[in-house]
Amino acid sequence: MIGMRVAGGLLAVATLTTATACSTTDQPAPAKTPTAAGASTHPTETLKPLLQQALPDVKGKTFTSAVVDFPPNARAMPHRHGKAFVYAYVLEGTVRSQLAGKPARTYHQGENWVEQPGAHHVLTENTSRTQRAKLLVVFVSTTGDELKVDDPRP
Repeated sequence: MIGMRVAGGLLAVATLTTATACSTTDQPAPAKTPTAAGASTHPTETLKPLLQQALPDVKGKTFTSAVVDFPPNARAMPHRHGKAFVYAYVLEGTVRSQLAGKPARTYHQGENWVEQPGAHHVLTENTSRTQRAKLLVVFVSTTGDELKVDDPRP
């Protein structure tokens, strides 16, 4: 099963790399966008979009791929991805992730997961204090929706 997950993840990376290199979208990729920093002393992640394109056969839906970079000891604010379906693949390092109502899981390089539309992401962090972690994240979202909305601060 793990071999199939890795092979599937590598296929997704190869496909996205090819799609990015061959993209015919007339929209420039958005610039590197830092996300909101938490109230703690942890650094936060950055999201760098790779490809964003309307799905030709699904009116009102957009495909977006991005690399999320977690510096050592980084933690994301609790957040949601709206009504987007999300696929995440660990390119580098180790990430701990938890969705509301589910146990926290640790994912290593080559492992992946999905998040259903409306999921509440209560924990996302780089488990290392010395090494970076990077994710390839794919969103299938409603065109125009924000890809990540941090929870309101208390």
